[in-house]
Amino acid sequence: MTRNFFQSTYNKQKLFNLLGVNIIAIVDYGCGNLYSLQCSLNFLNLKSTITSDPEVIKSADKIILPGVGAFGDAVKLLRESGLDSIVKTEAEKGKYILGICLGMQLLFEKSYEYGEHTGLGLIKGEVHPLSNDIKGDLKIPHMGWNALNIKDINDPIFKYTKNGDYVYYVHSFYAKNCDKALLATSDYEVSVAGLVKSKNVYGAQFHPEKSGDVGLNLLKAFAELEDR
Repeated sequence: MTRNFFQSTYNKQKLFNLLGVNIIAIVDYGCGNLYSLQCSLNFLNLKSTITSDPEVIKSADKIILPGVGAFGDAVKLLRESGLDSIVKTEAEKGKYILGICLGMQLLFEKSYEYGEHTGLGLIKGEVHPLSNDIKGDLKIPHMGWNALNIKDINDPIFKYTKNGDYVYYVHSFYAKNCDKALLATSDYEVSVAGLVKSKNVYGAQFHPEKSGDVGLNLLKAFAELEDR
């Protein structure tokens, strides 16, 4: 094999696949906190690649869809790049996907963040402003540490997590009408959907990469999910 072969991210991916090494694709569509997430995966000795290459995403063992910023801008970038259809196709094939923060919100059917926007539709529900429902003195955005109220402790994503563990949030919008997908919530006057799931697609409203050992344990459990 030539040096140019190894310099190609896709060819590195193919080599890892041949060697039986699992790779997590971190989708780079221009709206994500990519490198701190990859640092967390590196700390766990998990192989990952930051990529916008459809072939690399297709050949990866699992996919993480990060995201920071506005829903409308993010979903537009996803669609313009064609990565929306790649993520949806891989989800339909049964590949495990984890959306983080805005990445989680993109998984839903619709968002009402500064207008009305259509999401990926991989999880039933919509995203609404916290300001519509919080009537007390709590500040928006919901920013800081909050406890997880786990609804289904037997889900494998909680392999290393216990009820009441604290995670770190930064968000002004939250998922609603998604009761069937709820795995864990946090209380912030309203019940915030902290972790959701539909089949092989997971979403975390909080930031695992900012949530200390609890976040690392969730990422570890995600990496260990077995093929469907």
